[in-house]
Amino acid sequence: MNRPYAAIPIPRAVQPSPPPANADLDEPRLFFNRELSWVDFNWRVLALAIDERTPLLERVKFVAITASNLDEFIQKRIGGLRRQEAAGVTQLSDDGRTPTEQLRLLHRATTQMHQRMTALWETELRPRLAQEADIHVLNYADLSTEQRARLYERFHDEIYQVLTPLAVDPGHPFPFISNLSLSLAVLLRDRRRGTLHFARIKLPQPRLLEIEGECTRNPKPHYFLPVEQVVTAHVEELFPGMELVSVHPFRVTRNADVRRNEEEAEDLLEMISAELRERRFAEVVRLEVDRTMPEYDRQLLMRELNLRPEDVWEVDGLLDLTCLFALTEIDRPALKYEPWEPVIPPELRYEGESKDAPNIFAIIRKGDLMVHHPYDSFAVSTQRLLEEAAEDPNVLAIKQTLYRTSDDSPIVAALIRAAERGKQVAVLVEVTARFDEANNIEWAQILENAGVHVTYGLVGLKTHTKATLIVRNEEGRIRTYCHIGTGNYNPKTARLYTDLGLLTCRPELGRDIVNLFHFLTGYAPAQRYEQTLVAPVYMRDRFEALIDAEIAHQRQSGNGRIIAKMNGLDDKRMVKKLYEASQAGVQIDLIIRGHCTLRPGLPGYSDNIRVISILGRFLEHDRIFYFHNNGQPITIIGSADWRTRNLSRRVELATPVTEPALQQRLIEILHDALNDNRSAWELDCDGTYRLRMPAPGEEVREFQVIMMKKALQRSLGR
Repeated sequence: MNRPYAAIPIPRAVQPSPPPANADLDEPRLFFNRELSWVDFNWRVLALAIDERTPLLERVKFVAITASNLDEFIQKRIGGLRRQEAAGVTQLSDDGRTPTEQLRLLHRATTQMHQRMTALWETELRPRLAQEADIHVLNYADLSTEQRARLYERFHDEIYQVLTPLAVDPGHPFPFISNLSLSLAVLLRDRRRGTLHFARIKLPQPRLLEIEGECTRNPKPHYFLPVEQVVTAHVEELFPGMELVSVHPFRVTRNADVRRNEEEAEDLLEMISAELRERRFAEVVRLEVDRTMPEYDRQLLMRELNLRPEDVWEVDGLLDLTCLFALTEIDRPALKYEPWEPVIPPELRYEGESKDAPNIFAIIRKGDLMVHHPYDSFAVSTQRLLEEAAEDPNVLAIKQTLYRTSDDSPIVAALIRAAERGKQVAVLVEVTARFDEANNIEWAQILENAGVHVTYGLVGLKTHTKATLIVRNEEGRIRTYCHIGTGNYNPKTARLYTDLGLLTCRPELGRDIVNLFHFLTGYAPAQRYEQTLVAPVYMRDRFEALIDAEIAHQRQSGNGRIIAKMNGLDDKRMVKKLYEASQAGVQIDLIIRGHCTLRPGLPGYSDNIRVISILGRFLEHDRIFYFHNNGQPITIIGSADWRTRNLSRRVELATPVTEPALQQRLIEILHDALNDNRSAWELDCDGTYRLRMPAPGEEVREFQVIMMKKALQRSLGR
C-alpha cells in the first residue's frame, strides 16, 4: 500500500549533498547539520498551528510555542555561533560547515519561519479567533469613540505613571535595553530649534490589554489591544512641547551563550549569579522592528546596538507572538483539546495493606512499578512517594536531584518537611540549568535554610539525572527505594510532557543509586555501577556495546533489531555506530521528536534505518531504548538522548527495566509510536519530513490518543 501524506506546506532547512559511494563514515555528507535540523523541528511545531485538524485555540498556542522556541534558539544557538565566528573558530560542524556558513543558512531559514509564523497569525488565526471564538485582538483604529475615551482613562490610571521615557542626547547616553523586552522608538522634533531627538520607552505588562466591549453574548466576548498601540495613541503626552515625528515598536534579543570557566571558579553559586548578570548585558544578536519603521530610526538602533543589516528582522504584524499564550487561557473548551485528567494506576488506587494505612512502600515491595506521565498521575505516584517519605517515621534519609521544578513545588515542600522532621535530606540542585538558573538558586537557598544538605552540581558537568533515593528502616533492616525517571520533578510539566518513571526497591538498583549520590555529593570519580548506565563515564560504552551485540546477532541469527525513542540525536560516534549496524543488516527504527543529524535511507549506509518524529498535544520527552538481544530483550529508560552533551558533558542516568510485564509495556509503547498514521512525520534521506495520513478506509492510529485509551483501560483493570 502506498502511504498517503498530508499536504502541509513547510520548507526544508537542511541542505545535504549526496555522499560518495563507499565513503568513510566520517564523511561530512553523511550528516545533517544540527542547527538546521532544529529549525526543521520547529517547522513541525508550526505545522501543528497550520493543520486545520488542530483545535483553533491550540493552533494559537502552537504559534506561541514556535515563537518561544525561536527566541531561545536565537539566544543560545545563533548567539553561540556568533561567538565562534568572532573568535575565529575554524572547526567545522559534523556536516563540514564553518560558523559563518551556518549563520548564513540559519538567517535565511529562521527569518522565513518568522515571516510564515507572523502571516499565519495575522491573516488566518487572528480573524478566525474573532469569528469563531469571539476573541478579538483589535487595532486602535478599530475602537469606538466610547472605547477610546475609557482607554484614555485607563492609560492615565494604570500606565502613564509606569512609563519612563529615556532620551538619547549628549547628556543622556543610549539606554540599556533588556533581553526580549518590547520598546517604542520615538522620534521627536524640537518645535523651536527644529532638531531631531530620539527617545526609547520600555512597554509595561500585560502585553495584551483587555478592554471593555459588547458583553450581551454568551460566552462572553473578549477584546484586547496591544499595549504598544495604547501607548502610541497617547505618546505625545509624554513629550509636551515636542513634535512627534514617528513612533514604532521594536524588540531586542541578546546572546545567552555566555562562556563559563568552572575550573577556576571558587564558588559555583557565585559564578552562576555572575553569569546571569553578564547575560543581562550580553551583545544583541537580533533586532525585530515594525515593518513601517523609518530608515533613520533603524540606522540609529543598529548603530547604537552594534548590529549588522542581517541582524534586523522586519515584522509585518504583531511583535513577540509569545503573548498569544494569554489568549489560550480563555475558557473556550470547544476550541481546545478535550481535557485529559491523568489516571491513577490500579496498583496505587488503594495504597498499602488497607485504606486506613496508606503506604506506597508496601506497593513497591510487591514489584517494580512504572508510571507513564501524563497518562498516569504524577501526584499519586512520584509526588506521593516523596510526600509519604517525608511523613514516614521509618524513613531515615531522602536524596534527590532537582533540575527544573515548578514555582510552588510540592516536591520541594516535601523535602523541607522531611528535613524539619529530622530526616537526613540531601539534594543536588543543578544551578546551571539554562534559563532556570535564578529559579534554582532561589530553591537551593530555601532548602538550605530548612536544613537540607544542598549540593550545587559538579564542576564541568551538568547534572541532568532524574533520581530519588529513599532509605528506610524496616524492622531493623535497611531497605532502599528508588525513583528513576526520564523527566523533571515538576508536577506542572508532568501534565504536558510524556515521561516515564520506575519505582523500585530492587537491591542492585538501590546500591547503584547510593553510589551515584556518593559521586554527586562527595569525591568518587571512579564509582562503579552494577545495573545502571551513568554518563559521562560508562553510558556511551554500554550503548555502543549493545549495538555491537545486535550486529553480532544479525550476523549469527539474522535478527538484529534496535528501536530507540528520544528527543534528539547528534552524537557523531553514535550515528556512525548506527550506520555500521545498518550496513551489517540490523533493522533500526528511531523515534526522534527534535533534531536528528543521522540521514536515514542512504543507500549503502543507512538502508535499514528509519526515522519518525511525533508531535502532538503533549511534548514527547521520554527516552526508551530496545535491543532484541536474540529474543532476550533489553529495555532501558533514562534521562539521556544520544547527543554529545548528554553522553560526554552531563551526568545522566538510565536503568534497565527487567520485569517482563513492564518490558512488554515499553515494547508496546514503541510499536504504538511506530504505527502512528496521524501525527508521525517520516524523515527522508534528503531531510524532508512528511506527515503520515491514514489511507482511505484505514483506521486512524494516533499515538498519544492510543496512550490515553490504554491508560484508562489499565485504570479500570482491563
